[in-house]
Amino acid sequence: MNKTSNTEQINQFRKISRQYSDASILMHEAIAGKAGLSGTDHKYLGLILEKGEMTAGDIAALTGLTTGAVTGLIDRLEKKKLVKRRLDKADRRKVMVVPDTRRTTELMTPLFAELDRKSTALIASFSEAEIRTIERYFSEAIRIMRETTEQLTNQPA
Repeated sequence: MNKTSNTEQINQFRKISRQYSDASILMHEAIAGKAGLSGTDHKYLGLILEKGEMTAGDIAALTGLTTGAVTGLIDRLEKKKLVKRRLDKADRRKVMVVPDTRRTTELMTPLFAELDRKSTALIASFSEAEIRTIERYFSEAIRIMRETTEQLTNQPA
């Protein structure tokens, strides 16, 4: 493969990757809106559900948000009954943020049903080798994005 062809392929891949990222943001914003959330709150709720109960400080460390922004996030999610605050049994000075998985599932499952169905059909259309290649790309892309996020977060303004 010549250099020009390789550059064109890389540029085309970057273009489609940006389009995927943009489409993902717009779709999640639309889903969040139907659920009565902002797109950002929806994505942070996903992180909280994935990690399980944690303190507001843990959420701030995970997301890079200020503690004030985290308090607002928790307030909004609590108002929707998607999380609740409770005192830590071991250290009653700590307040734990506990996701309500059942309530979140009831709210979000209908909004993701069609996406899940179509995504499952798409994945089923790939061979095992193609799936391994796609998984490798996403795994490495995630690693690079996390690394970049960490570098930017720790860089002085």
